[in-house]
Amino acid sequence: MALEQDQRISEVVTREQSRLRNFVRRRVPDPRDVEDILQDVFCELVEANRLLMPIDHITGWLYRVARNRIVDLFRKKKPESFSDEDGIDDDDERLRFEDLLPSPDAGPEALYARNMLFDELATVLAELPKEQREVFIAHELEGRSFKELSQETGVSVNTLLSRKRYAVLHLRERLRDIYDELTK
Repeated sequence: MALEQDQRISEVVTREQSRLRNFVRRRVPDPRDVEDILQDVFCELVEANRLLMPIDHITGWLYRVARNRIVDLFRKKKPESFSDEDGIDDDDERLRFEDLLPSPDAGPEALYARNMLFDELATVLAELPKEQREVFIAHELEGRSFKELSQETGVSVNTLLSRKRYAVLHLRERLRDIYDELTK
């Protein structure tokens, strides 16, 4: 019986691994995080199978688990507020990343909206050119300084600032619609 279960899991992993990896890769910029998420998803499949949890639609279940792991990853990275002059909105008020997110303590609807926003953020980050995405993630999500990034990459601080500015403008534009939708 256990051998049959292991064989079925192996078939599912073989069949779904490539598509699931591409799904995660489009939403997560770091290849190491992509592999970690993929491993977590398949570990959870093995655990669910061992606990005899009924899974009706295995493909849908795998993608749901992957999406939840992506959201968990972005939560763990504790986004910092938009800290420089790019964090000023049209009314000259400071725009903070946390201000765009519904409170996780506000109930299931707010938690769903927050998860949806994180999913959209991952998608929008993936749309950015590589240099802009890397600078934005390093500065805003990882809290690294421009000086540190400049020393690491050999790119001037002004160029890094410019790349981040374009990234913030794109993110602000793309996330504004979803923010407006959530606050209606």
